[in-house]
Amino acid sequence: MSPVLAMENIDAGYGDVIIVHNVSIAVGDGEIVAIVGPNGSGKSTLLKSLFGFAKLFRGRIFYQGQDVTGMAPDRLISLGIGYVPQISNVFPNLSIAENLDMGAYHRRGKASIKVGVAEIFEMFPELEAKRNALAGNLSGGERQMLAIARAMMAQPRVLLLDEPLASLSPKPISVIVSKLGSIERAGTAIVIVEQNVRKALSIAERGYVLVDGACAIEGAAESLFADDSSRQRYLGLESKRG
Repeated sequence: MSPVLAMENIDAGYGDVIIVHNVSIAVGDGEIVAIVGPNGSGKSTLLKSLFGFAKLFRGRIFYQGQDVTGMAPDRLISLGIGYVPQISNVFPNLSIAENLDMGAYHRRGKASIKVGVAEIFEMFPELEAKRNALAGNLSGGERQMLAIARAMMAQPRVLLLDEPLASLSPKPISVIVSKLGSIERAGTAIVIVEQNVRKALSIAERGYVLVDGACAIEGAAESLFADDSSRQRYLGLESKRG
């Protein structure tokens, strides 16, 4: 089966500095793939290079077999690729309902948007209870749920998440992990970049470990760190890159 999204032989970075070196990843329909590794290993840069937020020096990106390398972010979203950055991922001066409306700009017609909002509130009842609250007044966990919900309003076939669990306490982490499972079961593929290795791999089918910008190991999530030595070797390292 062909992957829904594939990034092949990617070199990416900022300015003239290459941070990601010859990395290839792929995610299949309805699959969760985790990208983990030490701080500064290039995980977020890899995702950002797809949307043009980091410089793509080399490599190709394919979505459903179509070459989308260098395509504008709004075009990628309209095709079915959702992206939730780690920070600045909601409109703080807008309400929850207004944020969802902003995420629906690719949907046609008020009826479609209304159905989409109803589906989102069914999946995120915590947000429906506060639908008129300003996003800027939400807790960290609620903001992350809203950011994911807003991206889902565009009906993505694959959702890219950059550190969705960062700086959250255990309870909201568990809630968000549960929501990601629901999103996967509904048929949306997920690529999650995450520092919380245990949580990310607990919901992923496969994983990639980036160290110093290169893919050190990849494989089934449950066996990615089959022994303590491999965990220490790849996650106990201090990355050489900032």
